[in-house]
Amino acid sequence: MLSLVWAFALFSSTAFMSTRALNIQNDDPLIYYHGRWDHSPGTWWASSGFKINVRNLRSLALNLGNHTTQPLASAGVSFAYGAFNTVNVSAGLNAIPLDELGLEDGAHGEATTVVRINVEGWQNNRINLESIVLNEDAELVPYIPSDLVFQFIGDSLSAGQYLPDGVDQAWPFLVGETYKAEHRINAQPGAALTDILSYGNVHGVSYEYFRTEDTGYYYTTDHNYTTPWDFARDVPAATHLVIHIGANDASQNITNAEFVQVYTDFIVRLRTIYPVQPIFVFTPWGWPNPTGPNSYYYQGQYQIIVDNQHAKGDRNVFLVNTTGWVSYEDVFPDNQHPTVAGHQKIAQKFQAWLENWGLKPRASWPTPA
Repeated sequence: MLSLVWAFALFSSTAFMSTRALNIQNDDPLIYYHGRWDHSPGTWWASSGFKINVRNLRSLALNLGNHTTQPLASAGVSFAYGAFNTVNVSAGLNAIPLDELGLEDGAHGEATTVVRINVEGWQNNRINLESIVLNEDAELVPYIPSDLVFQFIGDSLSAGQYLPDGVDQAWPFLVGETYKAEHRINAQPGAALTDILSYGNVHGVSYEYFRTEDTGYYYTTDHNYTTPWDFARDVPAATHLVIHIGANDASQNITNAEFVQVYTDFIVRLRTIYPVQPIFVFTPWGWPNPTGPNSYYYQGQYQIIVDNQHAKGDRNVFLVNTTGWVSYEDVFPDNQHPTVAGHQKIAQKFQAWLENWGLKPRASWPTPA
């Protein structure tokens, strides 16, 4: 994925709107929100964002409120399903230069243009959307979401930690793009699945997944509380769930038996929301070493978790054996997390696994670009 970093000056509303403009309020039903948004509305979790479909697009700005991360938040912007490029936005009015971000001259005339925007960071990732400002003769038309929807759940190995463009370069995001699917990523670096304190995370993913907020809420002075997430807001509902987690449980000395129980209980709770959807349980690809084999955690335990579900009659849980997917050449030497190329390799491996399983990418996006 190519990415350019653009740092935008903060424009005052008076300056930008000296020419007449169309102001789209944040409650407009033609804005398609994805991921976790609170009622301000503001984002939580990497990859949360929105999509709009615009006819006659010639100018675009985001009017952001005071809950936006200061001094800035990094967001990915894509036009017409093209590459995501990074923009740095702040509270106030942020003009987005269309041509410089890949929307060619003439491509935003009378035809419609799909605009996709999401927060990239695993932290410092809050944007508080007040309104979207378009050229006066632009028109919002419906965005039709894909009927294929991935829900990814994990930790730093799925959130894009240490990548230049964050989650937009991580393997879950890449898989979603290849499959022309909607993709929601709830992954928290440092968090265990077990609901324990871990590397600054005051809760584990088995708790936080069911909340609007990620674990950064604890350090957020204007929002240091959690609220239940209303899964009815996920429209359409996830069609496939992918879970890759456990590294931080192992680091916090959670035993094999404890981990299997927590994971099993987590799946049971997921089934109250996703009763029949396929759940893909990743084994660890391990921590690569410069010499010798990878070091692994909870070896054999993920198979037990899947076998437990099968024994209860839930045959729609599948083990994804990732052994051999990641080598030392695929990770940053100082932290053993996958590089940009490493995430691309993981995405390709999982895509091959999915296609062998029987899931093919969609031929096209349902909303014309």
